[in-house]
Amino acid sequence: MTQPGFVKSVTWREWLGLAAGLLALGSTFLPWTTLTATKPDIEDILAQLPQGDVVRDAWHSSFFAWCPPLPLLLAGLAVVVFGRIRNLRVSGLPHLWLVVAAASLLLMMLGWFTLDWEFDADQRGIFEAAGVAIGPGAGRFLGVFAALVSGVAAFLDVRAMRAEVRQPRKTRSKSA
Repeated sequence: MTQPGFVKSVTWREWLGLAAGLLALGSTFLPWTTLTATKPDIEDILAQLPQGDVVRDAWHSSFFAWCPPLPLLLAGLAVVVFGRIRNLRVSGLPHLWLVVAAASLLLMMLGWFTLDWEFDADQRGIFEAAGVAIGPGAGRFLGVFAALVSGVAAFLDVRAMRAEVRQPRKTRSKSA
């Protein structure tokens, strides 16, 4: 059951974290790995192949494609749902969010550098001889952008949490 005014009490940073997680999840359905050719005859051959062989979404790519968006989404959900609970904020929820965003970004970058490993050595050799390049798709760019946005929002939330902790506590009324 949600408390009255729950939506209003969630900060813009927390909403941004959820939006980044949803964007990261949505990016998994866009192309993450694409094959392109520089020669027109090879380009015609690639056009005749099934779309799934030429363009892969995150779910049909490597672990470094489908895994990082999921923790980003979970972190975004956690900060929206639990971000206004003071004990959880002070215990390190913003820090956990920052670590998850950094780890997701690191995994995405590893996936970028290991892009060729989605294909075995024989396939890479054939691609190289034919002039076929293995490149990132729009989903990969969007996923990295979502991880960066989540990381920046988490960093700002950590700073805001530190400012909240440094404020003096409100005195309780002694009319008990």
